[in-house]
Parts: sequence; C-alpha cells; structure tokens
Amino acid sequence: MTDSDLPLVPRRTYFGNPRKVLLRISPDGRRIGFLAPLDGVMNIWVAPLHGFEEAEPVTSNTHRGIRWFQWTYSPGRLIYIRDSDGDENFHVYCVEVDSGRETDLTPVEGVSAFPTDQTPRLPDKILVSMNDRDPRFRDVHAVDLSSGERELLVRNDGFAGFGFDLDLELVDGVRYLEDGGAECLLWHDDEWEPLYRVGPEDTINTGPVITDADGRLWLTWSRDRNTSALRSLDLRTGEWKTHAEHPKADFTGRGMLIHPTTRSIQAGLFEYERMEYQVIDDDVREDIDYLQTLGRGDPIVTSRNLDDDLWIVALTPDDRSRSYHLYYREQKKTELLCHSRPELNRINLSRMHPTVIESRDGMGLVSYFTLPSRLDSEEPVPPDTPLPMVLLVHGGPWARDHWGYSPRHQWLANRGYFVLSVNFRGSTGLGKSYVNAGNGEWAGKMHRDLVDAVQWAVDKGYADGDRVAIMGGSYGGYATLVGLTFTPEVFTCGVDRFGPSNLVTLLQNVPEYWAPMMPMMGKRIGAFPDNDDGKQYLLERSPITRADRIVRPLLIGQGSNDPRVTKMESDQIVGAMREKGLPVTYLLYPDEGHGFQRPENRTSFFAVAGQFLSEHLGGRCQPIGEDMEGSSMEVLDDGDLEAL
Repeated sequence: MTDSDLPLVPRRTYFGNPRKVLLRISPDGRRIGFLAPLDGVMNIWVAPLHGFEEAEPVTSNTHRGIRWFQWTYSPGRLIYIRDSDGDENFHVYCVEVDSGRETDLTPVEGVSAFPTDQTPRLPDKILVSMNDRDPRFRDVHAVDLSSGERELLVRNDGFAGFGFDLDLELVDGVRYLEDGGAECLLWHDDEWEPLYRVGPEDTINTGPVITDADGRLWLTWSRDRNTSALRSLDLRTGEWKTHAEHPKADFTGRGMLIHPTTRSIQAGLFEYERMEYQVIDDDVREDIDYLQTLGRGDPIVTSRNLDDDLWIVALTPDDRSRSYHLYYREQKKTELLCHSRPELNRINLSRMHPTVIESRDGMGLVSYFTLPSRLDSEEPVPPDTPLPMVLLVHGGPWARDHWGYSPRHQWLANRGYFVLSVNFRGSTGLGKSYVNAGNGEWAGKMHRDLVDAVQWAVDKGYADGDRVAIMGGSYGGYATLVGLTFTPEVFTCGVDRFGPSNLVTLLQNVPEYWAPMMPMMGKRIGAFPDNDDGKQYLLERSPITRADRIVRPLLIGQGSNDPRVTKMESDQIVGAMREKGLPVTYLLYPDEGHGFQRPENRTSFFAVAGQFLSEHLGGRCQPIGEDMEGSSMEVLDDGDLEAL
C-alpha cells in the first residue's frame, strides 16, 4: 500500500469545530452543559441529565465562539469568559439557563478579568480577579451572581496569585522575588506571615493548590527534591504530610480529583511518557480502577455533582475521537454520552508512540512520534525509504507535549510525513532539573535538543535528512525562527505561528498584568532588557539579528491583536527579510490574538501551510478549495508560494 491508496482526510476534520466538547455536570446533578457549534460558532448547550439528545443552546455568540465555561453553585446559573478578537481582555458573563438572561459581571473596558474561585457554602457568589485599579496587578472581587454587584476583597500590590478557603476567606498569596525565586505568605489576623521561600530553581514546581474543609493547604513541592510531590500543611497544627510522588514526573494538577464538597485532593496524575494515576483517598480507588478499563486512552474526570454519585469522564485515546461518559459510582457503570469528533472514528488514524531520545550531553528527552497509517503498527519500525519529516515544537516554553490525539500529528501523518514532538530541556512536568536545564538556553541547548532529535530520526531511518521542516507556535514559532537563523543547514523550511523574533521587544511589550511574574521570566530567559548588557544578551539569542542567514523558505502566521507576542515580532523579521530581498510568506489575521480561535482561520492557515510543506518537502496536499471561505486572512507577502 502507498500513500496514494489512502484517502486524503479533509482539513476541516482536524481543525474545524468539534461536535461536542467540555462536558460538565451541574452541581445538583440535574443537567449537563457542553460546548457545541450553533450556526458554526461554539456556544454553550445544556441538556437534562437523562435527555442528552434534548440539549438546547443557552448562548448565541455569533463571532469567535466560547471556549470555556463552568457551572456555578447557584442552581441554573453558569459562567463563561469572552474577549474581543483575541485581545485577552476577558469579561466574565453569567447565564441563567432557564430564562436565558445573560449578565456581564465585569463590564469594564480594557481590563482582563478571570473567575478565581467559588464554593458550595456561598452559592450566589464567585470570586473574580481583574486589573481595573492598576493594570499591573489583579485585585480580587466578590461578585454577587443575582445582582452583579462587586465588592473589593483583596487589593493586590504585587502578588502573582491568592488562595481562598471554602468560606471565600483569604488564606495565602504568592509573589515572585527579584532574584526569580518566590515566597508564599499566609494571611493571619489581617497580616501576612511568611510560610516558605524558594529559589528560582523551584518556582515552577512549588506552590499552593487549594485549601480544604479540614484546614489543610495542599501544595506541590520540589524544595530539597527533584520531582514535585503533592504535600499538605495542616494550618491548625502545622503538620506537613507527603501524599504522592513519582521518581521521574511532577505532580502537576492535570486531571486532579478534588472532592466536590470538602475540596480534599483524592487522586492525581503524574506524566512521564504516559499518564499514571496515584490514589490518595481510598474512597475513589475502585472508581479509578474501573475507569482505567474503559478502553484505549487516558480517563480524566472533568466534573462531579455535589452528591458525588455522578461523574463526567473524558476518555482520550491517540488514534480516535475523545469520548465522554456519564459514570454512575454506586453501580460502577458508564453511559456513553458522545464522541467529540465522531467522524475520526471512521478514519484509519495512526498511533502516537512515546520514546525517550538521548541528547548529545546525555539528557533523556521525552518525545512522541507518529507515522503515516500505512506504516504504523503497535511496535513501529522504520520504513524502507525514509520519509519527509515535520518537527512540531510546543509553546511556552514552560509547558510540555503529551500523549494522545493531536490534530497536527494526524493531519501531517495523513499527508505522508514522519511527525516528531520533543520535550526539550525547559519543558515542564519532568522534574526541576529538566526545566532548569533550559535556564538561559534560548537558542542554545534548548535548540540543540531539537537538532539532536532530528538527527535521531535520521539515524533511525525514519526521516530523510534533506527534507525536514520545523513548525510551531509562540515559543515553537521562536524555535522555528531560531532553526532557520542559527542552524540554517538543518531545516528545509519553517512554519512560524506568532513566534518572537526579538527577545528585547518581546519582554518590553508583554501585557502589563504579567508584571508580578517578570522576575521569574527574566531569570529563565537569562536577562532583562533594562540595561545594555541585558539587551546585548537577548539580541544575541534573537533571530532578528541573524535574519540574513535565512536561506530556506519561511511561512509566518500572526494575529493582529496578540497581547503576548505582538504583531511587531512578525513584522520585524518580515521587514528584515524584505530589506535583504529574501522571500517570505506572511499571513495576518485581524480578528485573532495568541492562537487562531475561529475554525475558518485555523483551517485557512493550515490550508496554506499544507501547500507550503508540499511544495518544499514533497508530501501530499489537499487543494485549498473552499477552505478560505469565512476566513479573515490577509496575505501581506506571498513568498512566491504557488497556492497564493
């Protein structure tokens, strides 16, 4: 069988809206809410518990759609957030499901607001953080869901975040120090008292999580150890206790099971190559054991009702659609509610294979690769003829790649590429030595890890070393630009989505409310642009200073309203290339920010990216066809790309 014998899966199958996603059960257990398209735009729908097919929309957004919502403890009310064309100045909205009445709880323009906490003890209130008083700091307000009235609860004069108890009383606060470290303080008798202080090596892996009904403060903790453990501090007795730990992975909070009324942590996930549950409370041990029998994939509990007899569980495999299940705890049985993208189940998708690649200095890089389905097997072997390759680089960089379904992996594998994602040093979740190995290594060892991974793929016989693309967004976009400027001989072409080109202007133009965490960022990147030495250091690691070394084709996608990596970053590298007569393809989306949220924009970008990769690597390509319809894409430079 050859690639030509396999159907070319339409891009919209991967990058269009899901049918249903983010299912959540209401606290009273009577309803299930979820996100689904309404006239092609993602909105909130609500169904009765035992009438999922009777769901009706309760919002009617017509533009960018809704990407997150949460039930409140006030019966029949939910909240969601929405910004304006990607500017990240989010407003918090409350929807009354029965009446359809919608209220903007934070009707202040030009500020960024987020829900912070809520509790069943005070069902008509939520906490919201917003930077309306000082654009650098988020104060915390208590908001009445019935009246919309806001009361200033905590004035923030430099903290990165706060924690509250079940009565919505202030418990703790974290702030970063000038050296990049952090301290946690407890609020006691109207004063701050120090709890602990850590150096910059522990800031990512140590911090408070939640306070439970028994007065225990739960924390992730890496001080005096490599991987972060889950610990608790009894605020009444001062007793510390370690509940869960892993030799290779951090306790990160992803997939955590928190009791719906006591807020104690009952189980958690550690992830090295794959997710592994650790049970803390024996009350949920049988439940976790049962859920792990649901099928191929990792089960994650997305919500629980207050009676704790009904759970919503998402099962996430790598080679088919995510499925959502209603779990009945007493009977130990599940009811399939839906598949997020049922059309994927009719396609021969490929597996995602975990592997650990050794870097040139002996560091084990947790990585994932995908082969075209005609070559895929449970125990993969290299093809007879090496394949063109796409290296996908994750953003952050303080994030990580995971095992599971990836639309980009599947899209590229379907086009005939060998696809590889690498958790380069600086990635999170794999211990503090792993993340701290990236300190000061932007365009250094972090990039060298990516080059070593490409060489691994070539040496193993998976990849053709003369046909390798690098592709990513945010930090992954920066890595793409670094690849084409620092190691121009390694990559055949690059696809950059909203990547920084100049670390000086990047740090000078971040959102003002990032101010509390800037000491940590400066420590990890290696310098601040507040003096000549710092600027010189950052420029030495900036692709803009080496733009004349770009000799391979480059495609750039940028949102006009991106507050994190501003349009200036793409404009600078494009301008430098124009000055030197170097071709570049530059696509601008005037209604997007840091990421392409509208499905029409996502699909149009990957339509062009598919043509770009096919032209330079030789993979299969679906004609653009109708995939530009409804997109806001503006072609500022076509780079001689035939499709444009």
